Amino acid sequence: MVKEMAQNVSEGAPKEFTELDWITLKNDLGAAELQSVETSRDKFIRKFQENPFVPIGCGLTTFALCYGLYNLSTGRRKMSQNMMRLRVFAQGFTVVALMVGMAKAAAK
Repeated sequence: MVKEMAQNVSEGAPKEFTELDWITLKNDLGAAELQSVETSRDKFIRKFQENPFVPIGCGLTTFALCYGLYNLSTGRRKMSQNMMRLRVFAQGFTVVALMVGMAKAAAK
């Protein structure tokens, strides 16, 4: 149905779409989208398998930030400072891992 509409348009023959044609087209497009629905869990697993260092770096960054802020609030300045340094290192690691993953994907 969609191919027929596209052929009529490309041939230059003006064709008016009826309401039924629009409903059919919408249902055809909706059916194609339903076949390729990916859940958040599936997407995370796929991305983790493609480049596992990015989520690991994000987790390490989050841990260092939270633990560093906790130490700052409890008055342990030295540990807080070490955690903030670890956070910067982890962020740099994550950015490098992301860039390597992008370069690897572009090479394919």
